[in-house]
Amino acid sequence: MKLDFIIKSTFISVSLALLTSSVYADESFDAEASEMPTIELTELSVTAIKQGQELENQAVSATTISKRDTENLNIADTKSASTLVPNFFIPDYGSRITSSIYVRGLGARIDQPVVGLNIDNVPIMNKDNYDFDLLDIDRIEMLRGAQGTLFGRNTMGGLINIYTLSPLTYQGLRFLGSYGSGNSYRAGVSYYTKLSETFGISASAYYRSTDGFFTNLNNGEKCDWEHQGNGRIKLQWRPSSTLSIDNVASLSLVRQGGYPYEYIKTGEINYNDTCFYKRTSVTDGLTVCLNLDNVRLSSITSYQYIDDNMTLDQDFLPLSYFTLTQAKREHAVTQDFVVRNTNTSSYNWLGGLFGFYKSTDMEAPVTFLDEGITNLIEKYRNEANPDYPISWDTRKFLLGSEFNTSNYGLALYHQSSYTLQNWTFTAGVRLDFEHTTLDYLSHCNTGYNIINASNGSIYRHDDVNINDPGSLSKTFWEVLPKFSVSYELPTELPSQIYVSAAKGYKAGGFNTQMFSDVLQQRIMRMMGIGSNYSVDDIITYKPEHSWTFEAGSHLEWFDRNLRADVSMFYIRCTDQQLTVFPNGNTTGRIMTNAGKTRSWGAELALKAFPAKNLELGFSYGYTNARFVEYNNGNEDFSGKNIPYAPQNTIFANAIYTIDVGKEWLNSISVGANVRAAGKIYWNEANDQSQDLYALLGASIRFEQRNISVDLWGENLTDTTYSTFYFVSISNAFLQRGKPRQLGVTLRVKI
Repeated sequence: MKLDFIIKSTFISVSLALLTSSVYADESFDAEASEMPTIELTELSVTAIKQGQELENQAVSATTISKRDTENLNIADTKSASTLVPNFFIPDYGSRITSSIYVRGLGARIDQPVVGLNIDNVPIMNKDNYDFDLLDIDRIEMLRGAQGTLFGRNTMGGLINIYTLSPLTYQGLRFLGSYGSGNSYRAGVSYYTKLSETFGISASAYYRSTDGFFTNLNNGEKCDWEHQGNGRIKLQWRPSSTLSIDNVASLSLVRQGGYPYEYIKTGEINYNDTCFYKRTSVTDGLTVCLNLDNVRLSSITSYQYIDDNMTLDQDFLPLSYFTLTQAKREHAVTQDFVVRNTNTSSYNWLGGLFGFYKSTDMEAPVTFLDEGITNLIEKYRNEANPDYPISWDTRKFLLGSEFNTSNYGLALYHQSSYTLQNWTFTAGVRLDFEHTTLDYLSHCNTGYNIINASNGSIYRHDDVNINDPGSLSKTFWEVLPKFSVSYELPTELPSQIYVSAAKGYKAGGFNTQMFSDVLQQRIMRMMGIGSNYSVDDIITYKPEHSWTFEAGSHLEWFDRNLRADVSMFYIRCTDQQLTVFPNGNTTGRIMTNAGKTRSWGAELALKAFPAKNLELGFSYGYTNARFVEYNNGNEDFSGKNIPYAPQNTIFANAIYTIDVGKEWLNSISVGANVRAAGKIYWNEANDQSQDLYALLGASIRFEQRNISVDLWGENLTDTTYSTFYFVSISNAFLQRGKPRQLGVTLRVKI
């Protein structure tokens, strides 16, 4: 059976499912269907150490994506979950080093993230390591709004918690096999067992590969190919009723081409130099919990290592301008001590001490090639002094940059809650200290001849010998308070309304990619032209701060067959970090602090079970995010929309399950979904944008007791849309979203 016929059949089946649902409108939702949530708002966070209680009972906007959802919607990483959650957007562009997350108008493309990521309670310290596939996801929690009081730096927009299956609650052998468009396939195997009633172990291995979807016309090959693999070992030990010890170790490998950037003037992807990204990462997390009388002590310790290399044809043209390599090796250690009361009381509290240390060695050379030397250096120098033009010694030279960054921090935090009848009052504060140091070495060894234009002779030869070491350091102190009031509605089912206010921040840092521009401008100043960059001014950027004010409600009706999560928010942000490409013929990008911004909006997430075996989901997020004060020295952008953050996110889905009841086939589930995002402005001037676009998906699942087969399709209408836009050396580029994809997935449990 051809896949296009299957997709057509899926749409017919979904339509029949919706029509049939009216027959069952008065029947209760059965137990089997209740285990298949699409956007679960009420799942118990039993493994969460800091959150402590159900998300539905907290003054926070949160969405939980269950294990069943990850299978139905083909979710293997955080990018796959983009737009499922209101105002939560993770564009898929560049390569897996690019993990840009935008929430409620907050976000940035490089350096510090606006959202934190925890995997099995372990915080991932480097945003470059956010994007990888994960096998056997048990659930994903996405919290929106500032989470800085409990989770600290870089969580001012929210937090992602990912939990994987436990060998103490699940035992057996699991297989995954999937094949789809672009010669894309996934394969995974995992084993879960209990060696005793108190000790469990699991091991998994996973591999993913794709030929890609976009062709580089320069060599006729796909440029977005990828090979990815990872392995995980989880140990869980419960030696007594009061002590639990978990350890999760993982190794992840990524090798990919990436960067299918299309030159807007020609509509072509056509560049001549090598582009690739590769990453090796190792993570080990140890979690120990001890229950004493009325108190629970927890310790979360982690070691993280990342070794990656991003190499770019940075002009993305079939010309030899320049290339960039960014290769780093980073070691990080984190330690979090948490103590909280466990007795049932109207007063509850939590406190903790968190510390981290990171050490990063990085090399970021820019290699100037023939056209780059001709058009970016010789041209401007010779136009300024035509009587004595210059000619470079070679048609290739290196602007070298080497860095060592050490970064450490310490935080003390506390949160208290008091319940008085239906009211709960919560207040917390975090004192955060961070110190970062950058040791750098910039070097360049080349030279050029100065020519006497009157007779063509060499006037003289100038050597360029630069070897500049230096050091920069910054210290940051932050106080992050949080307040909330919630009221439990006097209804049969748990429902509440709440208001909250919280402060968040993103750490400051260094624009290491700008060192090549500093070197370039210094060389040009030696020739009498060029800008005089201040290293301290252009290399460093300050922390970003925000206050988030929110009002919302978690509601349930009709025996939990209709659930709603509603929120409104207002965010005031100062020194917002914004990624820009400097004006002129520069090679890098820079993080700048863009004055003041504000954003406001609303969110709605609905889940309904209107009939037996039918579930419906809908979420919508609206954000109005604008600059209040931002002048880059050339233009005033006050009142303009903040770029890269979508104004609207929409997700809707329907799943209908047909109970077959045969020994060889238990059920057939058909589903359809729509994801939409936009409008997205691509620059501060708001003269380039992507309109609202929608992507249609569908699936049909055949399920037997231990085997399931999914036939699925994504972007079925083959919608053309853009995921990224930028300008480099006055040339504009964009990346298109992935085209129509069809595939099949097999899952086996033994």
